[in-house]
Amino acid sequence: MQLDSAPQGIPAVVGKVPAPCLVLVGVCGIQFGAALAPRAYPQVGSAGVVFLRLLIASVVLCVMWRPRRAALNRRKGAWPAMLGAGTLLAGHHIAFFAAVESNVPLGVVATIEFLGPFTIALAASRRLADLVPACLAAGGVALLSGGNAVSLPPGGIVLAALAACCWAGYILVSARMARLTDGGQALAVVFTWAALVSAPYGILHGGTALLDPHVLWVAAVVAVASSVLPYSLNLEALRRIPPRVFGVLTSLEPAAGAVFGLAVLGQHLRWPQWLGIAAVAGASAGATLVSSQKEPRARNASGSAVESSAAHEQGGVTAARG
Repeated sequence: MQLDSAPQGIPAVVGKVPAPCLVLVGVCGIQFGAALAPRAYPQVGSAGVVFLRLLIASVVLCVMWRPRRAALNRRKGAWPAMLGAGTLLAGHHIAFFAAVESNVPLGVVATIEFLGPFTIALAASRRLADLVPACLAAGGVALLSGGNAVSLPPGGIVLAALAACCWAGYILVSARMARLTDGGQALAVVFTWAALVSAPYGILHGGTALLDPHVLWVAAVVAVASSVLPYSLNLEALRRIPPRVFGVLTSLEPAAGAVFGLAVLGQHLRWPQWLGIAAVAGASAGATLVSSQKEPRARNASGSAVESSAAHEQGGVTAARG
């Protein structure tokens, strides 16, 4: 008996998409939502947007997957992993959006946030082929940050660094959660818990303006584009690639943040920053090639890659922690 109760056609289609592509779609969704969210800041601030985003996303995911406590209880260690992931998710969202609200450009926030998964990728590297993309991405991060001539608010930088820590923790905890559960029900629980964690902070800052139609519209779009879609895809991707590869692939977040910051928020970049984007994109492509070379060898004799993938993920998590 499967834990997930959503239509089988959706997981079947997603399962045919290469894992790196799932990560890249998730990256674009997250940064698009981050660029759209400031439209509701004047009414409810970043705290209110985060709360509504998580709340709406949790409702959508609960309708999609209909989590059952009895089914989840049968998976030993699932609840600590889910609650831990939800807490880290709430912390990441609050810190990330607050950093953007503090007038740190979206591309810079995304760049600092990337240091979290970059650290995972670097710590897990054991071969030159794994280390080169991470180093190339680090050069891109330096170029993206160095191209900004405006003095950045220290508080915003601290918030972005906190978001990086939370995101790194979420990658590791959700990788464990992906091995313990079938994904959909667990993700619904994660977002529900994250919404509860962020509720006091969001309600305190947003108040009755949280019910404003414009705010609700923005929050709904952000929830679907930047939460439901990317985190569902990321959870599936973490089943098939180790956290270190996932971490390097998310190096495209600074590039995506810069592009959406320009397109939606009108935040222009200097040529060193665009060069940094190219470097980060090259690192992501390199990590994708390394991952694709490993995938054929991950299958067992029956043609199923599930157990091999789980073992590969375990190795990545262990190396990152060690």
